[in-house]
Amino acid sequence: MSAFTFAFGMTLMHFLWQGLLIGCATAVVLTLLRNSRAEYRYLAACCALLACLCWPALELWQRLTGDGATSSASIHGFQLGIYGFGPEQGWFNLRDSLRSIVSLWALCAAVLALRMLAGLRWIARISRQRDTHPHQQRWEAELARLAQAFGIARAVRLRVTATLASPVTAGWWRPVVVMPAALLTGMQPDLLHALLAHEMAHIKRHDYLVNLLQNLIETLLFYHPAVWWISRRIRVERELIADRLAAQHLGEPRRLALALSELEKLRFSGQQLALAANGGHLLLRIQHLLRPSPQSLNWKAALAMLAVATVCLSIYAQATAADKRTTVTRAAVIDFNTCTKPAWPQGAIAANRTGRVQLAFQVGEDGRVNNSRIERTSGHADLDEAARSGIGKCQFKPATKAGKPFATWQKVQYVWTLE
Repeated sequence: MSAFTFAFGMTLMHFLWQGLLIGCATAVVLTLLRNSRAEYRYLAACCALLACLCWPALELWQRLTGDGATSSASIHGFQLGIYGFGPEQGWFNLRDSLRSIVSLWALCAAVLALRMLAGLRWIARISRQRDTHPHQQRWEAELARLAQAFGIARAVRLRVTATLASPVTAGWWRPVVVMPAALLTGMQPDLLHALLAHEMAHIKRHDYLVNLLQNLIETLLFYHPAVWWISRRIRVERELIADRLAAQHLGEPRRLALALSELEKLRFSGQQLALAANGGHLLLRIQHLLRPSPQSLNWKAALAMLAVATVCLSIYAQATAADKRTTVTRAAVIDFNTCTKPAWPQGAIAANRTGRVQLAFQVGEDGRVNNSRIERTSGHADLDEAARSGIGKCQFKPATKAGKPFATWQKVQYVWTLE
């Protein structure tokens, strides 16, 4: 297993408790901000989701640049196993499990990435098509007036489709509003104008870019429920903000509330890569528009959340203490790029000799092998000597104690098998 696979697998596993800690902290902050403006809750949730990406990314970078250790590697003709770098023993082999974890993660992430690409392709196809709806020119002009009223200098395109039940907004540099054909003919013009004002608020705030970042983080960290919960809270608060901006523009929140109530009658499977007017909980949004009222604190849920947060902090403290202990002394790390396949003795090939050689070798402060000895012979002197010669060609990152390199003894095992 490569050093990257090991470091990446450990990072994925560590994010299980890291994401739980971020989720609990986010829940506490959002609870404290429950009666504040939606913009504050939106900012807090966005910072939390960004932390879900940055924390494991920073940890992965630290593992790869400083502390990653490779447990084993395969080279054509023989297998090389490095012992003394902390491989797990017994019924559960951590390193073998990490390989499976990384493989499963890669498969699931690839499926979600393809789904995301399919959504982007759908948006691009809709944006390119030209429609011939009889009311399209009228609403294109209305959309241009709305863009000017919101102070949007970029041209906002309008597309009409029969496959949606709610307007959606996509694009940043060349934004497009996709309008269901049924709404152009079936909804009252003043209500439809209110929905378009909501979509224009998304364009004004560049929400599409944040939505793309959300999809990326959801794709990479799909396995953690806290990521999906935080991302959902972002979408809920984003819709509340867009509702407020649209209501300010209209001067009457009731009209937007009526438009949302009409959408509540329609079922729409949300296109995650676009911003829909029926995103979030429509009844909650209508209540915020018509009757905004303070939210009381649920003490039972708060106590349970506080207990989970305490457990997470305890886990974090233990993990931090363990990391500090491991940083005091670090084992030497092999650089497999410097190792080549040992020369197979011609006599051993002719005699079909095989065996297993276990060596102990000393890595000096300069990362070179200074000394080696046979701890378990293969039974053949030429194979033993070839193994010693092979490990002597490898370069290591020397062991460190308090950040200073020092010489240390390690073990290696060569398994000579003829193919």
